[in-house]
Amino acid sequence: MDRIWIAGPCAAESREQVLTTAEQLVTCARNANIPLHYYRAGVWKVRSTPNSFAGAGEVALDWLQEVQHLYHIPACVEVMNAEQVELCAKHDIRIVWVGARTAVNPIDVQQIADAVQHSNFTVMVKNPMIPDLKLWMGNIERFRQADIQQVIAIHRGFPDANENVYRNTPLWHIPIDLKVQMPELPILCDPSHLCGQAHLIPEIAQLAMNYGFNGLMTECHCQPAQALSDTEQQLSPEAWASMISQLDLRTGGSDLELLKQRTVLENIDHQISELLYQRMKTVDEIADIKRKNHIAVVQPQQWHHVVQRYMKHSEDTSYQTFIEQFLELLHQSSINRQK
Repeated sequence: MDRIWIAGPCAAESREQVLTTAEQLVTCARNANIPLHYYRAGVWKVRSTPNSFAGAGEVALDWLQEVQHLYHIPACVEVMNAEQVELCAKHDIRIVWVGARTAVNPIDVQQIADAVQHSNFTVMVKNPMIPDLKLWMGNIERFRQADIQQVIAIHRGFPDANENVYRNTPLWHIPIDLKVQMPELPILCDPSHLCGQAHLIPEIAQLAMNYGFNGLMTECHCQPAQALSDTEQQLSPEAWASMISQLDLRTGGSDLELLKQRTVLENIDHQISELLYQRMKTVDEIADIKRKNHIAVVQPQQWHHVVQRYMKHSEDTSYQTFIEQFLELLHQSSINRQK
């Protein structure tokens, strides 16, 4: 199965922003010899707070029509109801996706499926906000039963208040299980929403390729720092093209279970590296507080709590030895930084 690359801004903000981003993406893709299959843009954005930018609305469909006419690249947008599907069809936009928030409500999904029934729409279905594989598969099945020939799944991670590295925790086993149960279904990764920070996106994109995902949907903006929504997670077109061109696109042949475990390990290592870096930055902040308040660098009682926390799996002797050596190095490094 060929790879599918989708890129474009989180939200359609203005005609100039939509067309400029499209022009830059097309140019960068051509220069890097990368096919840009779809141009994405949020026309109607579901936002957590009422004061957040929610997209330009129906007028943005005119801008996306211009993109399709100028660059011969299909545009795709998120839809939340049948009325929005009808507006997309009116503007000759035939690729839509169901967002994570909409995906938690089978009634909403069924209404969208009824709206596209027996049509030439391509429908992409993001995983629901809750980690429920049956719900995700049920949403996909609704569009298959609606006689939609091209249905694509998109993994964007799951909200988790305990997640310390990514915006959404990956829970890779869920899309992998989806792949096992629906092997003919294309599955893409949305590393932008999964990561929440642009500098984390390339590594997650590579992990998705290692897992055998069929492509990526990535948020890109002509001026990411000035974006009206999701500023921190949007790549520039140049950064997007550089990332895609450097991906190691592995082919099949590996044992799926071995591939799954290796990639889980890669994901854990990536999170450990990020958390260790965050820990050292926090140590520096603590050092400043101690200096200002004339507090001793070494706090034995506090360090005892840290050790106890790490030793909860101490029934494994070899693991305990490793943790003792690791904590000694960690403690000494923290003291040295504070001094």
